[in-house]
Amino acid sequence: MPQRQSFAIKTSVLSQAVAAAIALGATPAFAAQGDEESVSLQAVTVTATRRAESLQKVPVAVSVVDGEQLERDNRNGVASIVQQVPSLNFRTGASNKDTSLFIRGVGTISTSPGVEPTVATVIDGVVYGRPGQATLDLLDLERIEVLRGPQGTLFGKNASAGVLNIVTKAPTEEPHGYIDQSYYSGNESRTRFGIGGSLIPDTLKGSLTTLFGSYDGNVDNRANGHEVNGYNRKGVRGKLEFTPSDDLTLTLAADYMQSHDDAPNGVVSKALTPAFAGALAPVSASGHSRDIASDYRSHVEDINKGLSAQLDWNLGDYTLTSITAWRGWNNTQWQDGDRLATITSAFPGTEDKGDLSYDQYSQEVRLASPKGEFVEYVGGLFYMHGKDDETYRRTLVTPTGSQRGVADYTTTSDSYSAFGETTLNFTSRLRGIAGLRWTHDDLEYDHRRVSTSATTVSGIQPGTRSSGSVDEDGWSGRLGVQYDLSDDVMAYVTYSRGYKGPAYNVFFNMQPRDTDALKPETSNTWEAGIKASAWDNRLTTNLAVFHSEYDNYQANFFDTVANQVVTRLINAGSVSTEGVELDYALQATQNLKLSGALAYTRARIDQFSCPAGAAASCNVDGKTLPYSPDWKSYVRADYSIPLANGLDVELGTDYSWQSEVQYDISQNPDTTQGAYGIWNASIALADYTNGWRVALLGKNLADKSYSPMLASGSGYIYRAVPRDDERYFGVQLRKDF
Repeated sequence: MPQRQSFAIKTSVLSQAVAAAIALGATPAFAAQGDEESVSLQAVTVTATRRAESLQKVPVAVSVVDGEQLERDNRNGVASIVQQVPSLNFRTGASNKDTSLFIRGVGTISTSPGVEPTVATVIDGVVYGRPGQATLDLLDLERIEVLRGPQGTLFGKNASAGVLNIVTKAPTEEPHGYIDQSYYSGNESRTRFGIGGSLIPDTLKGSLTTLFGSYDGNVDNRANGHEVNGYNRKGVRGKLEFTPSDDLTLTLAADYMQSHDDAPNGVVSKALTPAFAGALAPVSASGHSRDIASDYRSHVEDINKGLSAQLDWNLGDYTLTSITAWRGWNNTQWQDGDRLATITSAFPGTEDKGDLSYDQYSQEVRLASPKGEFVEYVGGLFYMHGKDDETYRRTLVTPTGSQRGVADYTTTSDSYSAFGETTLNFTSRLRGIAGLRWTHDDLEYDHRRVSTSATTVSGIQPGTRSSGSVDEDGWSGRLGVQYDLSDDVMAYVTYSRGYKGPAYNVFFNMQPRDTDALKPETSNTWEAGIKASAWDNRLTTNLAVFHSEYDNYQANFFDTVANQVVTRLINAGSVSTEGVELDYALQATQNLKLSGALAYTRARIDQFSCPAGAAASCNVDGKTLPYSPDWKSYVRADYSIPLANGLDVELGTDYSWQSEVQYDISQNPDTTQGAYGIWNASIALADYTNGWRVALLGKNLADKSYSPMLASGSGYIYRAVPRDDERYFGVQLRKDF
């Protein structure tokens, strides 16, 4: 049965008191007495070093988010955890293909299949090659570890800014099952069902989890009266764990997720010309608009699927791990490029359709030495092959006719690497860290475009064909020292070298100037941290200070192609990011837990290389990187009230806040989101003896409208509308059996 959850309200005064007590090394004034003195925080185990270790002992800045708590909070995907992890940010879009992750202000904004993400997503040891593969619902979560800063030594080349290490639940011996039904405002329904247990005692166990979810949406299309910005999803994840002996474990996993999303291709938030404002009627543009007028339905059909086999073999005190995986991704998107319902000579219609088919194969083998020796190490080999086939069709519709362009493009990548990291236990308190990874990348593309027009028309270039290939060798690494100041306080200092491979800017209107490969992006990061436990492990604090410098930064900047402003991927120059991060948790009493996180991130453009033909000002040196607020914070409180009849009342609240953020690297003043905060709360009644729980949730209780993405079009600004753009409520019912 699930363990009892505790809920309560967090106040800023309490946060300051705890911080002051930590700074002075004192016991907080409200320390529990009597039988509450035995209360402590649950130990958190992470795999940030590719082996299971205590969060408080690993010399890495890591944020950990509990999977079951995410489900209870109606946070069901990667995009929703950014409120809980201040160092993490997310760029949304009309399709999950257009999404990006940012850690400490650094990420890659591009839909090109020829560029890899800066932040790696790893699920159960399997690296995902494209960022859009992991942005839908995540099933059967155990936890999410957000590893901040370059992690290329152990996790690979596409981890130069950080890693989302996602761990799903392992099968258990005890037979169990559950059904979870949730309803929320806006006709959102989510049904989860899970079952598992031993199939052959002490030899074979398994688990199966399913999801059915639907949501009408919170945006109205005034052209036809339909509600959009919703979804319809169904998925399944299964695991089998075979243990023929004490030394051998084979885990087989399979997952399948099918999604139909109808997010609009942006809601117009500002009309920059009177003519466009008139064409947008009956919709009026505003910063809080949730209305569109569209004659072409923007929507996405997406299928994500995969198989993996992990073998863990104990060779004496050593552990050999092999992970073999295949993943497939099919994505078809339809997008209304003009965002209008009426076609005129001044405002022609643009209708886009893109088909994506992506397959990846990966193999990793690594060996972990026993713990407790003078030399401890993890080393191995990794290979990944990825192939992406896409077709993108654009139709230009005018009152007198139409023109069409179709592009077919393929990218193929092969990556080979050898890696190792060792810990030298000089004394029982002093340790040295040294790691190195060599990576070889082969990348090639082929691009073919045909057009019904022999000349450039709005949004469509004439036919062309090009191809190219590039190969590069890169190095990642880490050096550091770790010292236990006491049994409860650990400090570390590390230097990390990050590497992100070469890239091609492959897209529909690809030009001859896009045929040259982008140089690899490299980074150098210094980080110092301290991790402490106090008050009999009832209080933990983790503090990190960092400074990173990136060269040949791969970024999108504005260009004019086919008489339209587009973004083009370039080696933008050099950027840097530095800051301070704090995570804390306090088990104040047996029933009251307080937790939170705070991050100050100064992510800036040091030197920008202006591309020829840029359609925006290149005077951006010293300006902020996109999707990087200087300040973000999160506070949470959990409080439980045990009743005499065996029931539990559970109260909870959380509040996230961030400062102003710029979404455009060209520093367009119209794409700035002001500071805002989101307040959520819940109340639940549970009987864990009989295995049931009922909860009421309130999301965005202050009814604060905000935009997680703002971008510019031809004569207007448009925004993405989040699920919690307005206050909403829900009820959850769960029964375990």
